[in-house]
Amino acid sequence: MKKVAIVQSNYLPWKGYFDMIGAVDEFILYDDVQYTRRDWRNRNKLKTPQGLQWLTVPVKVKGRYLQTIKETEIDGDAWRDAHWKSIAHNYGKAQYYYDITTLIEPILLHGKQTLLSDLNTDLLKAICGYLGITTSIRQASEFDLEEGKSERLLGVCLATGATTYVSGPAARDYLDQSLFADAGVAVEWFDYSGYPVYPQLWGEFEHSVSILDLLFNRGHESPLYMQHLKRPTIAAPKQDLE
Repeated sequence: MKKVAIVQSNYLPWKGYFDMIGAVDEFILYDDVQYTRRDWRNRNKLKTPQGLQWLTVPVKVKGRYLQTIKETEIDGDAWRDAHWKSIAHNYGKAQYYYDITTLIEPILLHGKQTLLSDLNTDLLKAICGYLGITTSIRQASEFDLEEGKSERLLGVCLATGATTYVSGPAARDYLDQSLFADAGVAVEWFDYSGYPVYPQLWGEFEHSVSILDLLFNRGHESPLYMQHLKRPTIAAPKQDLE
């Protein structure tokens, strides 16, 4: 039995995105579809004393966004320093600030990526490594796919030998489940509910923020606050002997 998920790449996505990666055997970045404006592809949210703040990677666009995600170029490098300063300002006092900045600094601050897809993929893989996620990550552009929303997704599943396609709940509105059933591929809807809260900076708890928030606040214990990741072994505190 092999589970596969197919999702567009996002910039520093929330914990649920990584939870889905950890729940499947192979994760396919759907980067050969059209880039969408004002979406998660190139931005995400941080928690600040003033509320939620967007971090947005500027990109070059062609006409009315007639380009795929994998073709989308990053517009310069000035944003890197700005994002880094914002992260430092809002999470500098978090318990695991040093650990996480050490992890992402080579990619986010000093990286040389010119394509948005490469930036997102590099960050995803680094964070997956920290979380202990060993799921294989590939690109949809590796496959020769038919046209049609459901047909393309099914094509990836068949090409990867998947027996189960794990999808986000929003796809219920368009996915042709009968097509998958006829091909012998089960469809499973991923459940993003029930995540526990964790100690978080700056007021009322927010679930829908970048994974950075969880990492900075909980570090190596982050999988404890997700649903499908391997739980870390937390050493019991030492007791003084009388």
